[in-house]
Amino acid sequence: MSNFILTFILFTVNIYAVQYQPEQIHISFGDNVSEVVITWSTWDSTNESIVEYGIGELTLKAFGKSVLFTDGGNEKREQYIHRVKLTKLLADEIYHYHCGSNLGWSSVFYFKTLPTSSSWSPHFAIFGDMGNVNAQSLPRLQEETQRGFYDVILHVGDFAYDMHSDNARVGDEFMKQIESIAAYVPYLTCPGNHEEKYNFSNYRARFNMPSSPDSLFYSYNIGPAHIISFNTEYYYFLNYGLKSVILQYMWLEKDLKEANHPKNRQKHPWIITFAHRPMYCSDDDGDDCLYEDDIIRTGIPVLKMFGLEKLFYDYGVDLEIWAHEHSYERLWPVYDTKVYNGSYQEPYTNPRAPVHITTGSAGCSEYVDKFIKNPSSWSAFRNNDYGYTRMKILNKTHLCLEQVSDNMDGKIIDNFCIIKDRHGPYNAL
Repeated sequence: MSNFILTFILFTVNIYAVQYQPEQIHISFGDNVSEVVITWSTWDSTNESIVEYGIGELTLKAFGKSVLFTDGGNEKREQYIHRVKLTKLLADEIYHYHCGSNLGWSSVFYFKTLPTSSSWSPHFAIFGDMGNVNAQSLPRLQEETQRGFYDVILHVGDFAYDMHSDNARVGDEFMKQIESIAAYVPYLTCPGNHEEKYNFSNYRARFNMPSSPDSLFYSYNIGPAHIISFNTEYYYFLNYGLKSVILQYMWLEKDLKEANHPKNRQKHPWIITFAHRPMYCSDDDGDDCLYEDDIIRTGIPVLKMFGLEKLFYDYGVDLEIWAHEHSYERLWPVYDTKVYNGSYQEPYTNPRAPVHITTGSAGCSEYVDKFIKNPSSWSAFRNNDYGYTRMKILNKTHLCLEQVSDNMDGKIIDNFCIIKDRHGPYNAL
């Protein structure tokens, strides 16, 4: 074989297509809502992580860093995940930005910063259990986001189905799918059971949540609300140890105590939690809804410790948002399986216990769930259309929710408002 042919073969084998272009772009809050973190991926190291941004023009520049993420699958696929924090942003302004490096830039996106006061009315889209396949609600959410419907998105666990699948290729495609939402509006999350693989590694690597080292539990203030995200899966995957359950419980109690300080509760009276697996549900899926003594609600079996229902009741949580069940269910105000309506005529006016909703029907490969025939007295409304929830916190006394049916071309199939003259621990109201 001639040297020319040998050189040609070696050159051909070593050809490698470099991939410096940013993809999977999404944003979240930094340590507070006046900071925004831009996150994206590249397949090769760019040595720089840069966001150019500004009001009207890209006149400002911020630098961050990238981390090499190696998926736990057999291929050990690698990608570089970049994060850049934008600080000292002006309130209530539209910023344009692109991200990347001198080796390649993204398209130009934009986001609107939030007002800094607690007296404005934030608007949320809320859903869980949305996959790469059969993400039926996604096109409508994409369009509404582009039209400026929402200030914040809450994704209540279970992404892609599953992010680790096919050596994380499914996760990559899902992150590309949501870019047309998440690159424009802060996309806030909590982990679900479908994120557990390799100790939640894909979830931890891909998402960046406010003031959180690994995005598994955190809280933040937006307008008149204090919003808490936590991880229900600690209770179900005890193979990772009981320590995480204990640490999260201690953090929740400390956070709720601080949120109930008179000065803080006056400024942010609505306390809202969101996490994946519900305390109450009536789906007929042979799973969590079969057990009245739900582990999240009543605590670790045998020990009966670290249950969250009493904690949330004692600290006056107003609204608890869940997913996991592939349906929508609204509950009457409930505590310890008993209904505590404000009154017979107006159950959600000054309710005497937290209100729960489950919204896990955005669309995934597992489709939607059926319901049991005779639900408990705490179940107020159920529907298993594909869809999602909108929430608007009007002011310190009124919070309204509506359920959108994607099956019915965006029709509102349920709506109600929680009205409270006073917020705080229920045993003191």
